[in-house]
Amino acid sequence: MSRARRIVGRRRISKEVRDLIFRMVAENPTWGAPRIHGELLTLGIDVSERTISRWMRRAPRDPGPAKRWLAFLHNHREAIAAMDFFTVPTITFRVLYCFFIISHRRREILHFNVTCHPSAAWIIQQLRESFPYQSAPRFLIFDRDAKYGLEVPIAVRSMAICPVRTSFQSPWQNGVAERHLGLDKETPTRRSCSVGGGLVTAQPRLGGLHHRYDRAA
Repeated sequence: MSRARRIVGRRRISKEVRDLIFRMVAENPTWGAPRIHGELLTLGIDVSERTISRWMRRAPRDPGPAKRWLAFLHNHREAIAAMDFFTVPTITFRVLYCFFIISHRRREILHFNVTCHPSAAWIIQQLRESFPYQSAPRFLIFDRDAKYGLEVPIAVRSMAICPVRTSFQSPWQNGVAERHLGLDKETPTRRSCSVGGGLVTAQPRLGGLHHRYDRAA
């Protein structure tokens, strides 16, 4: 009597499920694997989050969502602010987490603070200090960093602000904030001076509140 052969390895998903994942990626550019995983579960489709993430990387790239995102940024520039973090190592080998909020309207820093232990409660307090007396923007863009947790989006909504989360690994969607962090390599602004016979360049970050220094080769 023959035995059924046992399938070893990942369970293959059907072409229909793959196409559905691709469709969700194309139609919802801010969704990550956890959100798509949840949507598939509501449809009775049980696929692991890791598998979804793997197929998301293979999804065809549609220029439409990117154009719609850029149109949103342009059309609502007057009502958008963005927040982000950058880190600074200290001489005692500690790490400082620098938090800032920037306005899209004038590229103006609205708030800035530093902590060794960022938490959702600390971030919420910074938001309250940033937007007193009905001065809050209509939209607030920020990424999906775990520091924000579930509490920060809830607090943002309670302030009558619409939270806009960027897609995973898509810093270009928060380009105004990233540019002030010095991550936009296309338009660097550098100053240089001679130190010890070599050239040292200073690249401003956060509108000049912080700089990155490099020794030229």
